[in-house]
Amino acid sequence: MWPLKVPKLAAGAVCCPVAPRRVPSTGSLFQRATHRMDSPQTGFLRSAPVHEGSNYSQRRCVTVAARKKKEQSVYQETVALPKTAFSLRANSLTREPELQKFWEENKVLESVGKENPGEMFTLHDGPPYANGDLHIGHAMNKILKDFINRYQLLKGKKVAFIPGWDTHGLPIELKVLQSIPREEQKLLTPLDLRKRAKKFAEKTVAAQKEQFKRYGVWADWENPYLTLQPKYEAAQLGVFAKMVANGHIYRGRKPVHWSPSSQTALAEAELEYPEGHTSRSCFVAFQIEKDVEVLKDFMPASLAIWTTTPWTVPANRAVAVNPDLDYALVEVQTGDVEGITVERIIVAVDLIKNLEEKFGVGLKPLATFKGADLEGVSYRHPLYPEKIQPVILGGDYITTETGTGLVHTAPGHGQEDYKAGIQYGLEVFSPVDDYGRFTAEAGKFEGLKVLNEGNKAVLEELKGVDALLKEEPYQHKYPYDWRTKKPIIFRATDQWFASVDGFREDALAAISNVKWVPSSGLNRISAMTGGRSDWCISRQRRWGVPIPAFYNKVTGEPLMTEETISYVQSIVAEEGTDAWWEKDIADLLPEKYRDMAGDLRKGEDTMDVWFDSGTSWAAVLENNENVRYPANLYLEGSDQHRGWFQSSLLTSVATNGTPPYDQVITHGFVLDERGRKMSKSLGNVIDPRKVIEGGKNQKQEPAYGADVLRLWVSSVDYSSDVAIGSGILKQTADTYRKLRGTIRFLLGNLSDFDPKTEAVAYEDLPSIDRYILTRFSTALREVEEAFNTYQFSRFMSVMNRFVVADLSNFYLDAAKDRLYIQGKTSFSRRSCQTVLNDLLFGMLTASAPILPHLAEDAWSNLHVSDQEASVFKAGWFQPNPRFLSDWSTEDSKSWEAALGLREVVTKALEVARENKFVGASMEAKVLVYVENDASLGGAVSYSGSENGVDDMRYLFLTSEAEKVAKDVAMGCEFNSVAQVEGLGEVAVGVARADGGKCGRCWNYSSAVGSHDDHKELCERCLPVVVDMGFKPQPKAVEVGV
Repeated sequence: MWPLKVPKLAAGAVCCPVAPRRVPSTGSLFQRATHRMDSPQTGFLRSAPVHEGSNYSQRRCVTVAARKKKEQSVYQETVALPKTAFSLRANSLTREPELQKFWEENKVLESVGKENPGEMFTLHDGPPYANGDLHIGHAMNKILKDFINRYQLLKGKKVAFIPGWDTHGLPIELKVLQSIPREEQKLLTPLDLRKRAKKFAEKTVAAQKEQFKRYGVWADWENPYLTLQPKYEAAQLGVFAKMVANGHIYRGRKPVHWSPSSQTALAEAELEYPEGHTSRSCFVAFQIEKDVEVLKDFMPASLAIWTTTPWTVPANRAVAVNPDLDYALVEVQTGDVEGITVERIIVAVDLIKNLEEKFGVGLKPLATFKGADLEGVSYRHPLYPEKIQPVILGGDYITTETGTGLVHTAPGHGQEDYKAGIQYGLEVFSPVDDYGRFTAEAGKFEGLKVLNEGNKAVLEELKGVDALLKEEPYQHKYPYDWRTKKPIIFRATDQWFASVDGFREDALAAISNVKWVPSSGLNRISAMTGGRSDWCISRQRRWGVPIPAFYNKVTGEPLMTEETISYVQSIVAEEGTDAWWEKDIADLLPEKYRDMAGDLRKGEDTMDVWFDSGTSWAAVLENNENVRYPANLYLEGSDQHRGWFQSSLLTSVATNGTPPYDQVITHGFVLDERGRKMSKSLGNVIDPRKVIEGGKNQKQEPAYGADVLRLWVSSVDYSSDVAIGSGILKQTADTYRKLRGTIRFLLGNLSDFDPKTEAVAYEDLPSIDRYILTRFSTALREVEEAFNTYQFSRFMSVMNRFVVADLSNFYLDAAKDRLYIQGKTSFSRRSCQTVLNDLLFGMLTASAPILPHLAEDAWSNLHVSDQEASVFKAGWFQPNPRFLSDWSTEDSKSWEAALGLREVVTKALEVARENKFVGASMEAKVLVYVENDASLGGAVSYSGSENGVDDMRYLFLTSEAEKVAKDVAMGCEFNSVAQVEGLGEVAVGVARADGGKCGRCWNYSSAVGSHDDHKELCERCLPVVVDMGFKPQPKAVEVGV
């Protein structure tokens, strides 16, 4: 039968054996919990705090007693056990929402953000799209922003973080249409569609908001910005009006990225380039109709062109050559090759050999000349023989890397083609409709989809007229609609454009004045901005902000001035953009234009959603006294160099001449543990909700809580792509639990400490305490620098290194004897508690930006009554400057030498223990020889230090340490010898400790047994117990059944 009688525990105490562990550390806090209150090695139970009279605590103590079959020491009540209500288990599913509720009810963010004395700090939130649940990339983005905002709050800055959502555009419109039967879609009016789209967007925003909040992200969630809000839409129109007034907006017919699957123009940022796209490319011969001097002796001949878009041949209006390249008229030596009927063609000289291989024929040069010599040549269109068209001089885009060196030019279907066409006055011809089908202008191809049967029909027709030299598949990058995942086309349509040329140089100058993190972002956005074409800002959709243009019903001429836009803007500010569809034209015009209303129609185009989000600086930051414009910081994914970063820059520079941000940070994408992109088809998608709350199978998908997710974000180098998976999360969770155990240890050992009245002055602290405070101050400086430079993974490495190397492997191991065994009010214990207090406060504020729930939970368990209600109200912990200023280089060298000596001692003890010579390290006496022990300085003494702390035996965790000659140390059976920097040769021998084992501290002493009332105690424990007036009670008698 188990023993039934157990001792009572003090309220809040944790069941514990009498003495601290005395084995030298070999691991770390993050690898093992050597000093955790739940560690099996210390005997502390893995449970929540137990309270007096708790049946559970009694059962646990009984079970442990039975399992170990050891009696409890009669002196266990005299040991100063750690006490704290701070649980080792995070209980994140319950505790994190409780802490978030505490922040919300006490308006911690609002009060700290406004009351802080420092300057204003604004991180402007890039709006996620409101069309579905959040993914792990969203989580990383918002959590990174929260790290920064919380740190700035702790540093005393005024912070107001306004979250935003992008709520217009095609994806939402498509979601709405997909939810409606096709027949009903035809009956939808623009207003019906818009009302449904708004409802969908607002519902999605509400859902995403709750998910963001669960991550522990602080923001003004009650007052977010949405691009569908009337106030926002009005501000957007205000920016548009300024750009019109500055001459940056025009209407033109130009080729744009057109999505047949979405029936709208697209911006570059709305495209993606998937791997593996294959086009049907072809080489075509255009028969020369009119030659020039260099060709007159070689007629008939043809121009050989190459294209990856055969469907654009009907729109051909010229052939372009590079004036500086060398060309040749070659004779086609067909031999037995069928299909090629032309006798002579013109190609670039450098491509002759390549073309011979492709065609399978010989190409014999008959004449060579420069491309410039071909200007004036004309040719007959192979599909429309009545059309005679020119050879024109192109630019550097014509190379000899592929093709023939002659470029088929269709101004209605390509940007370079369009520019060349404008220069030569060519027709901008594009016989393709909104759905990507040939129109009647294409003749016999009418109605065919250009990317499918249209391509095939053109190739067959070219073959039929003997113009097709060769067709072959060609794999290359090709733009796709990022929403529908289908290929797009270049197509000339009437659109509204922002003329980037009008402010390009200003934009490039602004870019150079912004700090880009990483620095490669500067080159990337400079190249994108410097080489971009004019910005097509019109879209052929209904769900968006209308371009407020009116058109003459007869001529099609637009009416849109700064005055008319401003009038519409005033209406939108009150009623929203639905007013554009609800009101009559006369009601949308200023009074002086109303008599023209009968001759006008309203425009049906809406603005590019990148113009929506790109004007957020005007809607959210400008003229808002609670935030700053330009913002201190923008932070988004690296793909936003061509998206939000660029659209925001262009609109701000075009209207105000300044960038909207001082600094820009980009992060990479999230991949799985194998480095693969996440996709549902691969089954490797990590849902942040499952990380926090767990899945259906909690063993396979445990609930880690928000702090573990945040800890993962802080552990990765976000400047490039990062990985996540079940294995990585498990490791992160282990790190979190051990860090939590460290903080619990600090809290538990400060339960009876008041720093205001019981702290020991710095100059009176033992050397070991001053050393660890110096190390901690250095670590905090590095942590602060890591936060200042947004290197959060560096924060983790610095904190990890300090906790592992300085605390777990050294200081806290050595401190247990002082904390548990020495008198509660003794100098030795109070000096250690003074250090632990600074360590705790510093670690909590340093961890708070990353692990706010952990930091706040621990803060709420502080034993000092007059602390701030929240760790975030306390501000960033600033260690005493004397920790560094009063610590010399010589002091550091002395402690480096002492720790080097400790390593040699530990090695010798390990060998002795492996050979069963000693068990615990306190069973040993170490005999130490040091060649140059003067280098130990004031670090440690062999014995009898004035403060009773800086003795070698406490550093080594042994019962005795004795200075001896080398031969004495080496004469021990178990010994170790080494060279230690600063000390020279060191030799350590291990002997059995003298005397008996103290029943309270487990150290060995000759004084044990010499005291009549307390025969089990050593000379250290006796006065402590006597001062307490403690008298041992008779041991409990086991009762059997």
